[in-house]
Amino acid sequence: MSPSASGFWRPGDEPGRRIVVTLDRDGEGFALEGGGHLATVDVAYETWGELNQGRSNAVLVLHALTGDSHAAGPAQPGHPTTGWWDEIIGPGRAIDTDRFFVVCPNVLGGCQGTTGPSSLAGDGRPYGSRFPVITIRDQVAVEVALSEHLGIETWSGVVGGSMGGMRALEWVVGHPERVDRVVAIAVGAAGTADQIALCSLQVRSIKADPHYCGGDYYESGATPRTGLSIARGIGQFSYRTWTEFESRFGREVQDDDAILEKRRYSIESYLNYHGEKLAARFDPNSYIVLSEAMNHHDVGRGRGGVVAALKNVRRRVTVAGVTSDRLYPRELQDELARLIPGAGRVALITSPAGHDGFLIETAQVGEIIRRGLVEA
Repeated sequence: MSPSASGFWRPGDEPGRRIVVTLDRDGEGFALEGGGHLATVDVAYETWGELNQGRSNAVLVLHALTGDSHAAGPAQPGHPTTGWWDEIIGPGRAIDTDRFFVVCPNVLGGCQGTTGPSSLAGDGRPYGSRFPVITIRDQVAVEVALSEHLGIETWSGVVGGSMGGMRALEWVVGHPERVDRVVAIAVGAAGTADQIALCSLQVRSIKADPHYCGGDYYESGATPRTGLSIARGIGQFSYRTWTEFESRFGREVQDDDAILEKRRYSIESYLNYHGEKLAARFDPNSYIVLSEAMNHHDVGRGRGGVVAALKNVRRRVTVAGVTSDRLYPRELQDELARLIPGAGRVALITSPAGHDGFLIETAQVGEIIRRGLVEA
């Protein structure tokens, strides 16, 4: 079974709105934080709106763990689902494409057009287990190279939630001269023990699948789909809340009174559905690589710690969090707002949906982004 047949996008597949560019940073490639090196990186990205003559109206939108470049627009060939922030990006919307030129790249390590474990290495075979360790900073280094390719010296705004929020923070800390404003949603300054624990369990579930083959399963005829499905179930549990699960599912069973025979509660079916849905479109190796990159997230690494790294920020930063988020609780956003000069109070997204509120509560999220991009 080819990677394309498994749901991983490759050049030559239906492109949808994707544009793919090969970057090599003046022939030197990309030296990675973990000691690895990539000679070239393909980056898939999508754009909306028009870049003005002064190239001063560009907004960079950064996706979360299982997102991709299709942040807005309808489902279509090459894009089986509607854009993940479709209600936020567009003419007259919070990220107004009549005003801004919007760019959303698929992240380094992903599986929807940007170089990742399922991509072909120089020998013509998928990287698989040979794909190097990457960090959030490495991902941002690739995004910097993309901005250079596009001729954008300074982003009017960089916006992201969850893993996208990690990259937004790295932009303002590591490349402050390249960004005017940042909106960081549902994120903290560094990965916590709780987050690392959950990610590590998900990684272990994928690697325990007998089809994992040490990460070199692309040419084996099978993928570790069961392991990825379980991993996504663990993730989905952490993205939502006790209150939502109780109100939606409680102890409801799938088959009337047959629970003692079939042992199937509705909440189990819900987690299984989301696991299988992701496993049909996402590369298990990418899930591992990106999860571990999130574990490595720490804006203070090599910069004297979180306090030292954040106190020197001189750009406008809007920090937002979801009231019910148990994965990235409000304490993490409070810390960011306290340490970043001028950040002000945390903008709260009221939602029973937990961490996923940054994707679900589009009216509230959109208003926060709108203010973050345009207010003085």
